[in-house]
Amino acid sequence: MILVLAALIQSGFAQQDAAGPDRDIAQLQQITLAEALQRSVQLDPDYVEALGRIHDAEWGRRSAHLVFILPSITAQTNATKFSTEFFNIGTGQLASQIVDARLDINYALFRGGRKFSELSRTSAVLQAANANGIQQRFQVALLTESNYYDVVANRELTVVAQERVGRAEEQLAVARARVLTGAAVQTDSLQLLLELTRARVNLLGQTAALRVARLQLGRRVGVAGEVDAAPLDTALAPPLPFSEEEAASEALAQSPGSILARAEERAAEAGYRSARRAYLPEVDLFAQLSAFDEKFFPSATTRAAYGLRVSLPIWNDGQREIALSRAATVRDASRARHADTQLALRRDVIEAYE
Repeated sequence: MILVLAALIQSGFAQQDAAGPDRDIAQLQQITLAEALQRSVQLDPDYVEALGRIHDAEWGRRSAHLVFILPSITAQTNATKFSTEFFNIGTGQLASQIVDARLDINYALFRGGRKFSELSRTSAVLQAANANGIQQRFQVALLTESNYYDVVANRELTVVAQERVGRAEEQLAVARARVLTGAAVQTDSLQLLLELTRARVNLLGQTAALRVARLQLGRRVGVAGEVDAAPLDTALAPPLPFSEEEAASEALAQSPGSILARAEERAAEAGYRSARRAYLPEVDLFAQLSAFDEKFFPSATTRAAYGLRVSLPIWNDGQREIALSRAATVRDASRARHADTQLALRRDVIEAYE
C-alpha cells in the first residue's frame, strides 16, 4: 500500500519536475547588476517625477532672476460691434464698431525686499529638488539591487530545494529496496514518504518565489516577463574605508536627505520673510500705448501714458495675516523636520554600518 501511494505521489509531481525552475533558463533574458541599475533609473516613475521637479525649480530660479531685469509686458486687442452708432474716439466720427489695441509695460521697482526673498526661496527650492533627485536615484538603486539579489538568493534556494527532493527520492528508493528484500516493513517508509512530500511542496513554493522575483526584476528594467540575474562575483567584499563616526558625519553633511531638509528650511524661512514684507508699500514704473480705430489693425488715434505707481495695502480682509501665520507654521515645521532628520540620519547610518 505504501509503495502504491509513493508511486502516485511521484507521478503527481512528475509534471512539476518536467517544468522545474530552470525549464527555460536558456530563453530567459539575463542581466547584470550594472545594466539593471542603468535601466531602472530611466523607468522609475518617482525618479522621472523628481527630474521634472528639478526642471520646474530651474524655471522658478530663472524667473526670480529675470524679475530684476525684465518688466512684465501684456498686449491685447478688442473689436466691439454695437447696435447703434456712437462717437468713435479713434476716427472722431460716429461708428457702430470700435477696434482698440493696447500694450502695457510694468516694472516692479520696489517690493519691500520680496524679490530678494523670492530669489533666496527659489534657490533653496532648486537645491531641494536636486537633493530629492539624488535621493530618488539612490532609492531606485536600493530597490533594484534588492530585487536583483532576491533573484540570486531564490535561485540558490531553489537549487537547495531540488537537492532536498533528490535526497528524499534516493532515501525512499533505498527504503523500497529494503521492503522488497524483507529487511524492513512497509510502515518504515512512511516517514521518508512524508519527507519527500514536504521536499516537493517546498520546491513548488521556492519555484514560485523564484519566478515572482524574476518578474519583479523584469518590472524594474522595463521587461514584460521574467528576467534572470547574472551570476555574481563570489569574492569577499573589502572592508569599509571609513569608520562609523566618519560615515555619520559624512551623511549629515552630504546625504540627499540632509541637504533636502536644509533646503526646505531655507525655503520656508524665505517664504516667511516674504510674507512679512507684504506690509511694505509697492512701487511700479508703468507705460501704456493705446490705439483706436474702427478697423483692424487700429491706427487712427494713438495715445501713450507712463508714470510711477505707489500702492500701500492697508487692509485686505486679513489675507496678509493669514499668509504670515501659514508661513510661520511652515517655517517652524521645516525647522523641526530638519532637526529630526539629523537625528534620524545618524541612527540610520549606525544601523546600516552595524
